[in-house]
Amino acid sequence: MIKSVNLIPGAILTNGEICRLYKCSPQGGMRRSIRTNTLVVVSDHTRGIYEDKWIDGKLHYTGMGLKGDQGLASNQNKTLAESDKNGVEVHLFEVFESGKYVYNGRVKLAAKPYQEKQKDVSGIQRSVWVFPLELVDSKEPATIPEEALEKYEIKKEKQLKQLSDQELDERLKTKSGKAIKRKIVSNQYQGDPEIKEKAKRLAKGKCNLCGLDAPFLDKNNKAYLEGHHIILMSRGGPDTVTNVVALCPNCHTKMHVLELASDIEKLKEFVKNR
Repeated sequence: MIKSVNLIPGAILTNGEICRLYKCSPQGGMRRSIRTNTLVVVSDHTRGIYEDKWIDGKLHYTGMGLKGDQGLASNQNKTLAESDKNGVEVHLFEVFESGKYVYNGRVKLAAKPYQEKQKDVSGIQRSVWVFPLELVDSKEPATIPEEALEKYEIKKEKQLKQLSDQELDERLKTKSGKAIKRKIVSNQYQGDPEIKEKAKRLAKGKCNLCGLDAPFLDKNNKAYLEGHHIILMSRGGPDTVTNVVALCPNCHTKMHVLELASDIEKLKEFVKNR
Protein backbone atom coordinates (compact mmCIF):
# COMPACT_ATOMS: atom_id res chain seq x y z
CA MET A 1 0.00 0.00 0.00
CA ILE A 2 1.11 3.56 -0.64
CA LYS A 3 -0.57 5.34 2.28
CA SER A 4 2.69 5.63 4.21
CA VAL A 5 4.26 7.82 1.52
CA ASN A 6 4.23 11.41 2.76
CA LEU A 7 3.17 13.09 -0.47
CA ILE A 8 1.53 16.46 0.21
CA PRO A 9 -1.34 17.68 -2.01
CA GLY A 10 0.03 20.40 -4.26
CA ALA A 11 3.37 18.63 -4.74
CA ILE A 12 4.53 18.69 -8.37
CA LEU A 13 6.08 15.49 -9.70
CA THR A 14 7.60 14.43 -12.99
CA ASN A 15 6.26 11.45 -14.88
CA GLY A 16 9.36 9.47 -13.89
CA GLU A 17 8.84 10.22 -10.21
CA ILE A 18 5.25 8.97 -10.40
CA CYS A 19 6.43 5.73 -12.01
CA ARG A 20 9.09 5.13 -9.36
CA LEU A 21 6.79 5.97 -6.46
CA TYR A 22 3.73 3.97 -7.55
CA LYS A 23 5.56 1.29 -9.59
CA CYS A 24 3.23 1.99 -12.49
CA SER A 25 3.37 2.51 -16.25
CA PRO A 26 4.67 5.85 -17.57
CA GLN A 27 1.79 6.17 -20.02
CA GLY A 28 -1.96 6.67 -19.96
CA GLY A 29 -4.44 8.54 -17.84
CA MET A 30 -5.26 5.48 -15.68
CA ARG A 31 -2.25 3.51 -14.41
CA ARG A 32 -2.82 0.33 -12.41
CA SER A 33 -0.04 -1.05 -10.22
CA ILE A 34 -0.35 -4.53 -8.76
CA ARG A 35 2.85 -4.05 -6.73
CA THR A 36 1.46 -1.09 -4.76
CA ASN A 37 -2.25 -1.94 -5.19
CA THR A 38 -2.93 1.55 -6.53
CA LEU A 39 -4.56 3.23 -9.50
CA VAL A 40 -2.99 6.52 -10.54
CA VAL A 41 -5.55 8.73 -12.27
CA VAL A 42 -4.18 11.60 -14.37
CA SER A 43 -6.47 14.43 -15.43
CA ASP A 44 -4.45 16.10 -18.17
CA HIS A 45 -6.05 19.48 -18.87
CA THR A 46 -3.49 20.24 -21.59
CA ARG A 47 -5.05 17.65 -23.90
CA GLY A 48 -8.20 18.58 -25.80
CA ILE A 49 -9.76 15.14 -26.11
CA TYR A 50 -11.10 14.64 -22.57
CA GLU A 51 -13.56 16.94 -20.82
CA ASP A 52 -12.76 16.41 -17.13
CA LYS A 53 -14.43 19.06 -15.00
CA TRP A 54 -14.88 20.01 -11.35
CA ILE A 55 -18.56 20.28 -10.33
CA ASP A 56 -19.56 21.02 -6.73
CA GLY A 57 -16.19 19.90 -5.40
CA LYS A 58 -16.11 16.65 -7.37
CA LEU A 59 -14.00 15.87 -10.43
CA HIS A 60 -16.08 14.30 -13.18
CA TYR A 61 -13.35 12.22 -14.77
CA THR A 62 -13.62 10.78 -18.29
CA GLY A 63 -12.74 7.10 -18.50
CA MET A 64 -10.18 5.18 -20.54
CA GLY A 65 -10.35 4.80 -24.33
CA LEU A 66 -9.26 7.18 -27.10
CA LYS A 67 -11.40 5.84 -29.94
CA GLY A 68 -14.98 4.64 -30.18
CA ASP A 69 -17.45 4.01 -27.37
CA GLN A 70 -15.87 3.32 -24.01
CA GLY A 71 -16.63 0.14 -22.07
CA LEU A 72 -17.05 -0.13 -18.32
CA ALA A 73 -16.15 -3.81 -17.93
CA SER A 74 -12.64 -3.64 -19.41
CA ASN A 75 -9.26 -2.00 -18.87
CA GLN A 76 -8.91 0.31 -15.88
CA ASN A 77 -12.47 1.63 -16.22
CA LYS A 78 -13.49 -1.57 -14.45
CA THR A 79 -10.84 -1.03 -11.74
CA LEU A 80 -12.05 2.51 -11.05
CA ALA A 81 -15.74 1.55 -11.21
CA GLU A 82 -15.14 -1.15 -8.57
CA SER A 83 -12.66 0.84 -6.44
CA ASP A 84 -15.23 1.24 -3.66
CA LYS A 85 -15.04 -2.51 -3.03
CA ASN A 86 -11.84 -3.91 -4.62
CA GLY A 87 -9.44 -2.32 -2.11
CA VAL A 88 -7.44 -0.41 -4.73
CA GLU A 89 -6.25 3.04 -3.66
CA VAL A 90 -6.91 5.74 -6.22
CA HIS A 91 -4.54 8.73 -6.38
CA LEU A 92 -5.32 11.82 -8.46
CA PHE A 93 -2.89 14.01 -10.39
CA GLU A 94 -3.74 17.01 -12.57
CA VAL A 95 -1.66 18.44 -15.41
CA PHE A 96 -1.93 22.11 -16.34
CA GLU A 97 1.55 22.41 -17.80
CA SER A 98 3.24 19.71 -19.86
CA GLY A 99 5.46 17.44 -17.77
CA LYS A 100 4.27 18.77 -14.39
CA TYR A 101 1.90 16.53 -12.42
CA VAL A 102 0.12 18.22 -9.49
CA TYR A 103 -0.82 15.77 -6.73
CA ASN A 104 -4.36 16.13 -5.36
CA GLY A 105 -4.38 13.20 -2.94
CA ARG A 106 -6.48 10.08 -2.63
CA VAL A 107 -9.93 10.09 -4.23
CA LYS A 108 -12.96 7.82 -4.12
CA LEU A 109 -16.14 7.39 -6.11
CA ALA A 110 -18.72 9.97 -5.07
CA ALA A 111 -21.49 8.38 -7.15
CA LYS A 112 -21.99 5.71 -9.77
CA PRO A 113 -20.30 6.25 -13.16
CA TYR A 114 -22.58 7.63 -15.86
CA GLN A 115 -22.45 7.97 -19.63
CA GLU A 116 -22.34 11.06 -21.80
CA LYS A 117 -21.38 12.02 -25.35
CA GLN A 118 -17.88 13.31 -26.16
CA LYS A 119 -15.70 13.34 -29.26
CA ASP A 120 -12.93 10.77 -29.61
CA VAL A 121 -9.38 11.37 -30.82
CA SER A 122 -10.64 11.39 -34.43
CA GLY A 123 -13.33 13.95 -33.68
CA ILE A 124 -16.15 11.41 -33.92
CA GLN A 125 -18.97 11.62 -31.37
CA ARG A 126 -19.05 8.62 -29.04
CA SER A 127 -20.27 7.46 -25.62
CA VAL A 128 -17.85 7.73 -22.70
CA TRP A 129 -18.00 6.77 -19.05
CA VAL A 130 -17.62 9.58 -16.51
CA PHE A 131 -16.54 8.89 -12.92
CA PRO A 132 -17.52 11.42 -10.21
CA LEU A 133 -14.51 11.49 -7.86
CA GLU A 134 -14.22 13.24 -4.51
CA LEU A 135 -11.13 13.92 -2.43
CA VAL A 136 -10.61 11.73 0.61
CA ASP A 137 -8.23 13.82 2.72
CA SER A 138 -9.24 17.39 1.80
CA LYS A 139 -12.23 19.43 0.66
CA GLU A 140 -10.56 21.47 -2.08
CA PRO A 141 -8.41 20.66 -5.14
CA ALA A 142 -4.68 21.10 -4.67
CA THR A 143 -2.91 24.44 -4.89
CA ILE A 144 -1.54 25.16 -8.37
CA PRO A 145 0.92 27.77 -9.68
CA GLU A 146 -0.79 30.86 -11.13
CA GLU A 147 1.45 30.82 -14.21
CA ALA A 148 0.45 27.23 -15.01
CA LEU A 149 -3.25 28.10 -14.63
CA GLU A 150 -2.89 31.12 -16.93
CA LYS A 151 -1.22 29.01 -19.63
CA TYR A 152 -3.98 26.40 -19.30
CA GLU A 153 -6.75 29.01 -19.58
CA ILE A 154 -5.19 30.55 -22.70
CA LYS A 155 -4.93 27.13 -24.34
CA LYS A 156 -8.46 26.20 -23.27
CA GLU A 157 -9.87 29.42 -24.76
CA LYS A 158 -8.27 28.54 -28.11
CA GLN A 159 -9.80 25.05 -27.98
CA LEU A 160 -13.27 26.35 -27.09
CA LYS A 161 -13.26 28.76 -30.03
CA GLN A 162 -13.27 25.69 -32.30
CA LEU A 163 -16.60 24.44 -30.89
CA SER A 164 -19.89 25.04 -32.68
CA ASP A 165 -22.69 26.87 -30.87
CA GLN A 166 -24.48 23.55 -30.39
CA GLU A 167 -21.40 21.86 -28.89
CA LEU A 168 -20.86 24.76 -26.51
CA ASP A 169 -24.51 24.71 -25.44
CA GLU A 170 -24.26 20.97 -24.72
CA ARG A 171 -21.29 21.58 -22.41
CA LEU A 172 -23.09 24.40 -20.62
CA LYS A 173 -25.93 22.05 -19.66
CA THR A 174 -23.65 20.35 -17.12
CA LYS A 175 -22.65 23.56 -15.34
CA SER A 176 -23.86 24.03 -11.76
CA GLY A 177 -23.32 27.79 -11.62
CA LYS A 178 -20.91 27.39 -8.70
CA ALA A 179 -17.32 28.58 -8.96
CA ILE A 180 -14.47 26.09 -8.61
CA LYS A 181 -12.65 26.91 -5.39
CA ARG A 182 -8.93 26.24 -5.34
CA LYS A 183 -5.82 27.94 -4.02
CA ILE A 184 -3.35 29.57 -6.40
CA VAL A 185 0.35 30.17 -5.73
CA SER A 186 1.31 33.54 -7.18
CA ASN A 187 4.65 35.28 -7.65
CA GLN A 188 3.90 39.00 -7.56
CA TYR A 189 6.20 41.76 -8.81
CA GLN A 190 5.42 45.06 -7.12
CA GLY A 191 6.43 48.16 -9.03
CA ASP A 192 7.45 51.37 -7.29
CA PRO A 193 4.29 53.55 -7.02
CA GLU A 194 6.39 56.72 -7.29
CA ILE A 195 7.74 55.63 -10.68
CA LYS A 196 4.21 54.87 -11.91
CA GLU A 197 2.99 58.22 -10.65
CA LYS A 198 5.80 59.96 -12.55
CA ALA A 199 4.80 58.17 -15.77
CA LYS A 200 1.18 59.24 -15.31
CA ARG A 201 2.13 62.87 -14.77
CA LEU A 202 4.36 62.87 -17.84
CA ALA A 203 1.42 61.51 -19.85
CA LYS A 204 -0.67 64.63 -19.10
CA GLY A 205 -3.93 62.73 -19.27
CA LYS A 206 -3.27 60.93 -22.58
CA CYS A 207 -2.56 57.24 -23.17
CA ASN A 208 1.05 56.71 -24.24
CA LEU A 209 0.01 54.04 -26.78
CA CYS A 210 -3.19 55.15 -28.53
CA GLY A 211 -2.74 58.86 -27.76
CA LEU A 212 -6.35 59.34 -26.70
CA ASP A 213 -7.54 61.11 -23.56
CA ALA A 214 -8.05 58.96 -20.45
CA PRO A 215 -11.55 57.39 -20.63
CA PHE A 216 -12.72 58.86 -17.30
CA LEU A 217 -11.69 60.77 -14.21
CA ASP A 218 -10.98 59.00 -10.92
CA LYS A 219 -12.47 59.91 -7.52
CA ASN A 220 -9.88 62.68 -7.14
CA ASN A 221 -10.93 64.19 -10.47
CA LYS A 222 -7.68 63.07 -12.10
CA ALA A 223 -7.37 61.43 -15.51
CA TYR A 224 -7.43 57.65 -14.99
CA LEU A 225 -4.42 55.89 -16.55
CA GLU A 226 -2.58 52.74 -15.51
CA GLY A 227 1.15 52.24 -15.11
CA HIS A 228 2.69 49.57 -17.34
CA HIS A 229 6.20 48.15 -17.62
CA ILE A 230 7.21 47.98 -21.28
CA ILE A 231 9.41 44.98 -20.52
CA LEU A 232 7.59 43.12 -17.76
CA MET A 233 9.45 42.73 -14.48
CA SER A 234 8.63 39.02 -14.55
CA ARG A 235 10.78 38.88 -17.69
CA GLY A 236 13.67 40.87 -16.31
CA GLY A 237 12.44 44.39 -17.09
CA PRO A 238 13.74 47.12 -14.73
CA ASP A 239 11.49 49.13 -12.46
CA THR A 240 12.65 52.51 -13.81
CA VAL A 241 11.06 55.61 -15.31
CA THR A 242 12.50 54.65 -18.70
CA ASN A 243 10.62 51.32 -18.63
CA VAL A 244 7.25 52.54 -17.35
CA VAL A 245 4.48 54.21 -19.34
CA ALA A 246 0.90 55.30 -18.65
CA LEU A 247 -1.87 53.52 -20.59
CA CYS A 248 -5.64 53.64 -20.77
CA PRO A 249 -7.31 50.45 -19.47
CA ASN A 250 -8.05 49.25 -23.00
CA CYS A 251 -4.44 49.56 -24.20
CA HIS A 252 -3.14 48.11 -20.94
CA THR A 253 -5.25 44.99 -21.44
CA LYS A 254 -4.21 44.82 -25.09
CA MET A 255 -0.52 44.84 -24.10
CA HIS A 256 -0.96 41.88 -21.74
CA VAL A 257 -3.20 39.87 -24.07
CA LEU A 258 -1.50 40.42 -27.44
CA GLU A 259 2.02 41.56 -26.55
CA LEU A 260 2.50 42.90 -30.07
CA ALA A 261 6.14 43.58 -30.91
CA SER A 262 5.06 46.71 -32.81
CA ASP A 263 3.36 48.14 -29.68
CA ILE A 264 6.40 47.38 -27.53
CA GLU A 265 8.69 49.15 -30.01
CA LYS A 266 6.28 52.09 -30.22
CA LEU A 267 6.36 52.52 -26.43
CA LYS A 268 10.15 52.23 -26.32
CA GLU A 269 10.42 54.95 -28.96
CA PHE A 270 7.87 57.09 -27.09
CA VAL A 271 9.93 56.91 -23.90
CA LYS A 272 13.08 57.93 -25.76
CA ASN A 273 11.39 61.09 -26.99
CA ARG A 274 9.39 61.82 -23.84
